[in-house]
Amino acid sequence: MAFEGLSEKLSAAFKKLRSKGRLSERDVRDAMREVRLALLEADVNYKIAKDFTAKVTERAVGSDVLESLTPAQMVIKIVNEELTALMGSTNARLEFASKSPSIIMMCGLQGSGKTTHTAKLAKLLISQGRRPLLAACDVYRPAAIDQLKVVGKKAGAPVFEMGKADPVKISQEAIKYAKDYGNDIVILDTAGRLHIDEQLMGELKKIKETVSPDEILLVVDSMTGQDAVNVAKSFNELLDITGVILTKLDGDTRGGAALSVKEVTGKPIKFCGTGEKLEDLEIFYPDRMASRILGMGDVLTLIEEAESKLDAKKAEKMAEKLSKNSFDLNDLLEQFQQIKKLGPIKNVLTKLPGVGNKLDNVEFDDRQIDRMASIIMSMTRAEREKPDMINASRKRRIAAGSGSKIEDVNRLLRQFEQMRKMVKQMNGTEVKRKMRHLPGLGGPPRRGL
Repeated sequence: MAFEGLSEKLSAAFKKLRSKGRLSERDVRDAMREVRLALLEADVNYKIAKDFTAKVTERAVGSDVLESLTPAQMVIKIVNEELTALMGSTNARLEFASKSPSIIMMCGLQGSGKTTHTAKLAKLLISQGRRPLLAACDVYRPAAIDQLKVVGKKAGAPVFEMGKADPVKISQEAIKYAKDYGNDIVILDTAGRLHIDEQLMGELKKIKETVSPDEILLVVDSMTGQDAVNVAKSFNELLDITGVILTKLDGDTRGGAALSVKEVTGKPIKFCGTGEKLEDLEIFYPDRMASRILGMGDVLTLIEEAESKLDAKKAEKMAEKLSKNSFDLNDLLEQFQQIKKLGPIKNVLTKLPGVGNKLDNVEFDDRQIDRMASIIMSMTRAEREKPDMINASRKRRIAAGSGSKIEDVNRLLRQFEQMRKMVKQMNGTEVKRKMRHLPGLGGPPRRGL
């Protein structure tokens, strides 16, 4: 989980504050010393960590905070606000040209995930009704063009390529192609290097001068901490980037890059990669990320993920069956498939308020859902529709077919029966009404998030 170490240490520091009814200035300063150490261990720039805790301390030692009824909560609120400000206050959106096509130039070092995130961005734009064209401008890295074709096809975006031609010429021709074929966005997948050098920057600057991109997005690996910030600083000084895409925020990211890059470059983080799949790209919201870091959850992002990944029609149908208590094992299998779309269970739970910091040492086996699904898939259609008909011999066959034990089959059937009894005890209309009001589960979609 991203920021796990930082979240744990901040939680420990604030726990000491909560244990005291009243706070003194010394209490606040001691807590901020722990916060500063936590930030430094998370690979946050030293000056940024020092300035951050100084700002929080200055605001927190005021009489309106120390003499309030809930001083510890007031201090945490201030930390949350300053974390949000550190990462950019508000989310920064892409800037599009007034006349098509808009041009987005992707840049970054090799290994940062630039080509994959080019396709991820294209997929996100397609979901918003855009028609992006990907341009293969990396003519040096072996198989770079083929990789872009593969991920572009998966994303549903066409790829323009001219083999090993001059990248500047490829950029120009891609824009002409987009105008002829109605693509409203051109995303240039430029070349990367293992390190920043004069040849790389010279080529990128020439592309920029020739096509005047509306956006220059730098893709950086958040796992590299301060190295990512140094890369961002160098690219910004030479190219004047417009924003950053942080990758691998689903891993054990310490937090240094996310908390430092805006302060060092003055340019916002616009997107973050949260997984290996092409749909695992999120718009970066500083306030939501601050809440995640402090263990306050991120319900808005969870709602948006549910709306985009879950099938509303299937959820409505499920609500109808629940209201009539007529759902069967086919429906349960469908729910397992829906749940898997949201990603690892732990990642989902960490977005719930008050849950994140309590899961630090808890292990989740996401394969358990696959095992239960396998048991159901080993049943006949009649058995799924009428589980009561499953006798001892059928259980042996199902267990053998799914590679599980008879005890596992019994456990699944028992849990399913308990679920049916629980729903039966509830008012059917009430079940349907509540499910309809859950965004992404048959309820009305949230707008403007």
